[in-house]
Amino acid sequence: MAIDYDRLTPVEAYEKKRKNIFRVIWLIVIALIIVWFLRTDWVIAHDDPVEHFKYGSIGSEGNTGLPTPILQALPVLYKDRLGPNGFGAFGMITEPGKDLPIGFSKRFTGGVERAWLNCSVCHYGTYTLPGSDEVHVIPGGASNDLELYKLMRFFIDVGNDPGFTADAVIKAINSDEVPGRLNLFERILYRVAVMPLVKNALHELSGQLEFVARQEDYGPGRVDTFNSYKVLQFNFPMGPDNISDSALNGSSDYPSIWMQGPRAGMNLHWDGNNSSVTERNFSAALGAGVSPVTVDVEALYRVRDWIETLEAPSFPGVVDPELAAIGEPLYYEYCADCHGMGGDDGFDYDTGRYPYLGEVVELSEIGTDRGRWESYDQDFSAAQMNLYAGYPWQFKNFKKTNGYANHPLDGIWARSPYLHNGSVPTLRDLMNPVSERPAVWWRGARELDLVNVGYRSDEAAGGTFRYDTSVLGNKNTGHEGTEYGTDLSDAEKDAIVEYMKTL
Repeated sequence: MAIDYDRLTPVEAYEKKRKNIFRVIWLIVIALIIVWFLRTDWVIAHDDPVEHFKYGSIGSEGNTGLPTPILQALPVLYKDRLGPNGFGAFGMITEPGKDLPIGFSKRFTGGVERAWLNCSVCHYGTYTLPGSDEVHVIPGGASNDLELYKLMRFFIDVGNDPGFTADAVIKAINSDEVPGRLNLFERILYRVAVMPLVKNALHELSGQLEFVARQEDYGPGRVDTFNSYKVLQFNFPMGPDNISDSALNGSSDYPSIWMQGPRAGMNLHWDGNNSSVTERNFSAALGAGVSPVTVDVEALYRVRDWIETLEAPSFPGVVDPELAAIGEPLYYEYCADCHGMGGDDGFDYDTGRYPYLGEVVELSEIGTDRGRWESYDQDFSAAQMNLYAGYPWQFKNFKKTNGYANHPLDGIWARSPYLHNGSVPTLRDLMNPVSERPAVWWRGARELDLVNVGYRSDEAAGGTFRYDTSVLGNKNTGHEGTEYGTDLSDAEKDAIVEYMKTL
């Protein structure tokens, strides 16, 4: 019988078995680490509530976000289109030392650092004073600079661009204009896995938002609140046979979000379709890109708690106290029942004292542009009620209304332009009959008109968008007649505007 000289001795067999067991254990440990790594989220915490508002994640990155290096590379890759200011071409603000603009947050999720939008992208106002280039900011104000329509069209075009390739993106990321570089392993990963996924996601997004090409440009400081929401959350059909031109062009101004505590129970949004501040916040988060699965509830609650008592900004100009004193009783007579007024301890939000404050006025009575009202239809309202199903924050209060809601006018000087669709440049213009309001003017200037109250509305002051009130969705009609004070004398109107500077 032949002797097997290669046969393992009992000691060698034991050692081999032991090593194999260790290898299996190590493979299991590594697999568990990888799974943990891919399933774990990391976010950068901000102790300061304003910094959290500007850069804190609300959970949009895991649902909609792009890998941070790719997002940072886009202004390099498309410099011929965006110019030297990158995302500033869309009115976004990049602070010194920051690698992404205000309104973008970061989250490490799925094994990749991603970035996408948060609340401040829509609610961060700016202004300059006459004779000065210093930019003042209003956290919680309306993002008067943001050109969301152009930003959306940009991402749609990127999704359809054959030049948006792995090689082009990697070259841009590794340029001197983007912080950090991809190593050899990361470059392979981007070519094999990351870029195919990103290209597919952007191309799919481009198809979903195809209807945007049929819309009128919103211009700076305005948003089509619900039509993208309908598609991205519910896959509503948006073809010409599915939605009217009026409902397709229901753009409105970004609202301010300060002092939300006293607004609880009032009819919120421009059309008053919800009375819950918390639900309104969760709905807005969906518009920023979160999903019911990825939403960061605690982060949203933190923003909610901050805006609950965030004070409205004080008028930055000089107020004529004598003229304001003349205007106060006139304001009380013509405006207070619907919009509240100032009190000894600040703005008075008492809906018992002001019976129409926070109430909805029928469209036939208020007479303002119907596009925003049409865009929020009964089918969409019903669909919303299924969002966040099974969670304590499931929607319960959304409803279709018959008009637009009356809102408190605290900090009204900082909420120009006026009416829900931002069709009237100044408060003084709004006090006039429709025939005397500007029919064509310029949006996008940061400089305040401290006399008439609002942003300057001429191209010379930095206006970037020609606003034509004859364009669909842009009507400046309504809020007109004896009950609204538009029949008063010029002196009386001037006095009311002077008083409103104090609110």
